[in-house]
Amino acid sequence: MKPVFKKILWVLGTLFILLNVICAVQAYRFTHYYDNIPEIHFSQMSFFQKANTLILGEKVRKEKVVDSLSVPHTTETILTEDGIRLACWNLKHPENDSVKPKGTLLMFHGHGSCRSGIIPDATFFYHEGWNVFMIDFRAHGESSGNTCTIGYFEAWDVKAAYDFVKASGETHIAMFGVSLGAATITKTIHDYPYIQPSKIILESPFGTMKDAAEGRIRSMKLPVEPLTAILLFWGSVENGYWAISNKPEEYIKSVKCPVLLQWGEDDDKVTKKEIDDIYQNIHSQKELVIYKNCGHESICRNNFSKWSATVSAFLNTK
Repeated sequence: MKPVFKKILWVLGTLFILLNVICAVQAYRFTHYYDNIPEIHFSQMSFFQKANTLILGEKVRKEKVVDSLSVPHTTETILTEDGIRLACWNLKHPENDSVKPKGTLLMFHGHGSCRSGIIPDATFFYHEGWNVFMIDFRAHGESSGNTCTIGYFEAWDVKAAYDFVKASGETHIAMFGVSLGAATITKTIHDYPYIQPSKIILESPFGTMKDAAEGRIRSMKLPVEPLTAILLFWGSVENGYWAISNKPEEYIKSVKCPVLLQWGEDDDKVTKKEIDDIYQNIHSQKELVIYKNCGHESICRNNFSKWSATVSAFLNTK
């Protein structure tokens, strides 16, 4: 073999190894959480911070839980099938309250967030006459664990919450999830057919794990291919499951109750195609609501007037 070809092969081999190392570290950073990490958006980073993030990955901060709830609630701890301790808030109307609860609404936050992030939503549901049960997903907030599988093993978390509330005697259970929370609801219902809530509200769920990886890569202004495939491979190896099989757009077919699907048209992580694919695969009563001037963020905070009217009408329609 000529020396020039050896050099070319050496360069290509080195680049291939380097690319895999970078993607392996990125996959690890995306699924692991750290305490006391300052929050800084990629666009606000210096050149050297961006370079470090691109090579070594961005550490995901474990959000601190701040209890700013203004309604009656207690703190609970429940266990999942695999022994993870989940920190929860239980918002229950007092027995002497004039409001007769309509049921219990289970609430699930998004990736990298915690139950504090959906307090405005929970407060609204409580004042609408619902008891509310909120959890921190594993590795989030005050729950144990340090690894997030972007909805795969988190299905055990949703199941644990459902079983806990069901065991209390509740017969009318609805579900609300944002991003990761929404995607995980679909997998839980798919994996456990006995779990059939009365209604579910899904906000900005990703269509497949491949789509979720592409959304992360797009947000970092990097080429989607071949990075997506390599990122998914290493994420699967590091976390012990086949990431590419995580497909909310397929799981949604198992849902039999009414579904309210919501999305912001400026979402840079979840595409309109993902939302359309999920909506098309809903075979029960369904409604799709799109919010203008809203990205991958809290729709409740962005447009409370429209959001509150929409979810109230959905939950109160028989």
